[in-house]
Amino acid sequence: MTAIYAIANQKGGVGKTTTCICLGAALAETGKRVLLLDLDPQAGLTTGLGFDPDEFETTIYAALIDPETVTLREITVETKVPNLWLVPSNLDLAGAEAELIGEIGWDRNLKELLTAPVNRYDFILVDCPPSLGVLTTNALMAANCVIVPVQTEYLALRGLKQLGKIISKVKRKGNPQLEVRILRTMHDVRTVHAREIGEEIERVFSGQIYQTVIRRTIKFADASLAGEPILSYAKKSPGAMAYRDLAKEILSYEETNR
Repeated sequence: MTAIYAIANQKGGVGKTTTCICLGAALAETGKRVLLLDLDPQAGLTTGLGFDPDEFETTIYAALIDPETVTLREITVETKVPNLWLVPSNLDLAGAEAELIGEIGWDRNLKELLTAPVNRYDFILVDCPPSLGVLTTNALMAANCVIVPVQTEYLALRGLKQLGKIISKVKRKGNPQLEVRILRTMHDVRTVHAREIGEEIERVFSGQIYQTVIRRTIKFADASLAGEPILSYAKKSPGAMAYRDLAKEILSYEETNR
């Protein structure tokens, strides 16, 4: 059974794309077959894996708009990481919001797309745009679980309320089995504020929070610039080890609960 994870937060700069790349690479290291799907028109996931978004004539946009003509298998590409594949994106996807909203069942297009390749992968990770619109809703409708990266800062914590309302609506109207997990990211261990917010998140979201905490480090930006996951760019760095720990948490949960 393929586990589908959406990685979502309407706030930008909290580590969604980094989490998608690094968690995908960590799961792939264990021998799992992992598909990463770039659902952000800014194509950070595609770029972060060393591809030029402008070089793709056909992307996830075409598959969402015209699934009878374009399948995910046709647009999936291999990455430099063994066991890791990518469905790329580019700015074409920005037009999908307006085009999909007028369709019947617009919120289930991605779910239907993922039906075909679902048995080919152990995990599908969907990198969502920093918004709560059509694309993110499609991802939430298709997913078994949504990972919400949350920076350990006060303003980031406040933004969770709006996302929580969308997730609740999705669960009521079409995906009641959707699970939510909070991932603390960009954590600065040097500040009292970050520690206090991290503890507050753990208190408020008890039972929904990963024990792994992703610390702030320049290595993530360096790895992104190099077009590869931190797990290969800086194999023994704290950031790489943290995402390996996160992968262990997820694998343990999947083995126990699915």
